Amino acid sequence: MTGDQGLREQAVTDEVVASFAGAKDERYRVVMGSLVRHLHAFARDVRLTQEEWDAAIGFLTRIGHITDDRRQEFVLLSDVLGLSMLTVGMNAPPQQGATESTVFGPFFAEGAPEIEPGGDIGRGAPGTPCWVSGSVRSTDGTPITDARIDVWEADEDGLYDVQYAGNRMQGRGWLRSGADGGYRFWSVRPAPYPIPDDGPVGELLARGARGPMRPAHVHFMVTAPGFRRLVTHIFVEGDEYLDRDAVFGVRRSLVHAFTEREGGTAPDGRAMDGVWNEVAFDIVLAPEGETT
Repeated sequence: MTGDQGLREQAVTDEVVASFAGAKDERYRVVMGSLVRHLHAFARDVRLTQEEWDAAIGFLTRIGHITDDRRQEFVLLSDVLGLSMLTVGMNAPPQQGATESTVFGPFFAEGAPEIEPGGDIGRGAPGTPCWVSGSVRSTDGTPITDARIDVWEADEDGLYDVQYAGNRMQGRGWLRSGADGGYRFWSVRPAPYPIPDDGPVGELLARGARGPMRPAHVHFMVTAPGFRRLVTHIFVEGDEYLDRDAVFGVRRSLVHAFTEREGGTAPDGRAMDGVWNEVAFDIVLAPEGETT
């Protein structure tokens, strides 16, 4: 590339950055300027061809076409490129003693039912019954009463309710922590599953010789006044995909033993026939404004 060519290319970048100079929102101006500079630098770095630009536009267009209120392909793209976890790491860095955060994922849905303590979020979802219990407390050990705990997960077939036809609501719900910070509910043991790979993101993974699998996990989102919102998972200890999560979301502190039981009496006094599981997960929230 000649010096004149480099100057012409830089002039394009400078002109586009300058076009945002009149933006009233300073943060918008900073973000857009940086985006343009980095995007143009990428194109110059790889010497992007017209054919590659066309392919990229087609790829993003197909992502838009496949995205709807039940499937979020743009979030999936962010996940598999590691942008989601990078954003988590920047905006919810580990706090001393607090539960670690991880990706939100594309399968959260509004309108999940509230359940009573000890209720069943599975609501008929296929899978081995699983008793989940623990406590919610602050980093100083104080129990947090009335924290809202949203939970969602895939069934034993590796599917979330929103991936089925119809309007089923299974494997998701929310409840409140008690006066002692405790919580408990029934669900099903989660299973590893492939992220949706029948669309553009699946093509990206295939071209990169990457697998689509996520290790078995249960999603949690926990909120309480005065505390930072926590978005996290618990992962099943021993899962074969813990070291190759397609969305880079595994944190070792979030891996827990799902203990298998055979019959007997469950912690809530329920008589059990056959195999069931139980797992304990204590949640620690960081107060708002707390830093490491």
